[in-house]
Amino acid sequence: MLLAGFQLPISPEPDHNAQVRKILSEVPLVDGHNDFPYMLRGWYKNQVDRADFDIQKMPIGQTDLDRLARGMIGGQFWSAFVPCPTKTDDFSQPNPNTATVLEPLLATLQQIDLIHTLISLFPSTLGFASSSTQIWNVFRSGRIASLIGVEGLHQIGNSVSVLRMFYKLGVRYVTLTHDGNNMWAESATSGTTPHGGLSEQGRRLVREMNRIGMMIDLSHTNHSTQKQTLQISEAPVIFSHSSCFELTPHPRNVTDETLHLLRQNGGVIMICFLPSLIKLTNTIYPPLSPATLASVASHIIHAGTLIGYAHVGIGSDFDGMLEGPEGLDDVSCYPGLVGELLKRGVSEGDVRGVVGGNVIRVLEEVERCRDRIEREGRGSGEVMCDVIEEVWTGGQRGMLVERGARRRMEAGK
Repeated sequence: MLLAGFQLPISPEPDHNAQVRKILSEVPLVDGHNDFPYMLRGWYKNQVDRADFDIQKMPIGQTDLDRLARGMIGGQFWSAFVPCPTKTDDFSQPNPNTATVLEPLLATLQQIDLIHTLISLFPSTLGFASSSTQIWNVFRSGRIASLIGVEGLHQIGNSVSVLRMFYKLGVRYVTLTHDGNNMWAESATSGTTPHGGLSEQGRRLVREMNRIGMMIDLSHTNHSTQKQTLQISEAPVIFSHSSCFELTPHPRNVTDETLHLLRQNGGVIMICFLPSLIKLTNTIYPPLSPATLASVASHIIHAGTLIGYAHVGIGSDFDGMLEGPEGLDDVSCYPGLVGELLKRGVSEGDVRGVVGGNVIRVLEEVERCRDRIEREGRGSGEVMCDVIEEVWTGGQRGMLVERGARRRMEAGK
């Protein structure tokens, strides 16, 4: 297997080394968010045919195939991220007919294509996965189960049809917002609240995501959007890369109140490594340097103690930051974090859930919710549709009606 033959790059306590290796060889460590595809867009302009294209040993960033192997990662949600439009509140038009709307859509398709291309170019290391079962199958084949997430509804061209097509292309979660608001929901960092959380269309979109089996990601959203989504969604949701507001009061972090709602929903918060989201300001824990592996563990332990470890995961945001916290410099460092959790008394069973079991369970429950909605016959009556401009003039429509009536009359003779 790919996981065999590598030494742990950051040594946990000696008595935990074997235990860490056993856990990560039996349960896929599934990271909820990695911006490696966007790093490749910036560095190589997605040109995988360049002579210097090499993702085995990247000259920049926090991710490459060598370091992924050393980190014993078993599954990864690769982010098909593109930035929000400059005019972040330019979302009033329901039809995808402006460059502001269409440019992010085009770039997103390029990123989804890049992810699929990487999987096809490195089949001995990466394996495509779009279901909970496929994650296990790819992991057991010794490869990294590669899933796709889209980081913001600004990327769907204001079109529910596009959202459904993304699903058919293998996207399995969509974040409701990124740094700006959109026509569906509000961002934690936009500074404005045009909808008061979800718009009416946003509420319908949550139900549509349940219907098609798309995981809802609440990272980057504001508290109102989070609470309303958790009240509406029939399926568990995720925070793909967020941390705990109680320990680090950053607008992108999740309050204890919302964490309790997440537990009721059955979802998972995947703790982020971004230094600004994990530096500890709460005195419950011993003084630590602003952003370290230990402070990431403290966020995991806070959430696990508060709502149960069944609702906690890992969502690093590697390659979405200039540098990681001390001890979590890149994707080779996951074993050190697993060892820290064990050292601080988190049970092996809980650790197995945190590293990957919990998010796989959420995906499985989202799939079950989709199937239940279909069985109940709610699908056809609840399909959300785009607003389409008139195709024909009134005269053309009248002509079609007239000719149809004439045909029916002649057929009845």
